[in-house]
Amino acid sequence: MSEIEVPVEQIQENLMEKVHEAKAHGDKSTSWFEGVALSSALLAVIAAVSALLAGHHANEALIEQIQSSDQWSYYQAKGIKSNVLSSKVQLLKELGKTVQPEDLEKLKQYKGDQEEISAVAKEKEELSKGHMQVHSFFAKAVTFFQIAIAVSAISVLVRRRRFWFVSLGFGAVGLVIFVQGFLAPLGGFH
Repeated sequence: MSEIEVPVEQIQENLMEKVHEAKAHGDKSTSWFEGVALSSALLAVIAAVSALLAGHHANEALIEQIQSSDQWSYYQAKGIKSNVLSSKVQLLKELGKTVQPEDLEKLKQYKGDQEEISAVAKEKEELSKGHMQVHSFFAKAVTFFQIAIAVSAISVLVRRRRFWFVSLGFGAVGLVIFVQGFLAPLGGFH
């Protein structure tokens, strides 16, 4: 899976530039620009962490799904062995020949092996689903953080403090979703 990128460096640079311009011109009414710059920087850090976690969980989901597929292939291989041996046993019975007790024991073993393999495969599938759910939380959080940072930049460009408050609202929503990512269970097994 591709990693989520957080392209906020240019926005951060523009915000800092505006803050410095306002200070250079002695504009006292734009002192809130520093708050915008600080909040944007904090949002960018949390967005980067969230993007890293989203990528990690997407990778883990893929690994778990591959392991599940491997288990199902192993399950099928045991089923094929069981069917071949079962055919041998039936053929020997039809021909009136003696069936080896080892063959009957092996059939029981294959059945037990398949049950264990199936349980592991299902567990891996659930873990994969859990990782994808957690990935989804972190990816959504990144989106809200990016929107918050963009609206912060807009607030500075148009010199409207209320846009900064809107950006803080988006950041707060992103933070709630970010925390949900840590609280989301990874399937029924962890």
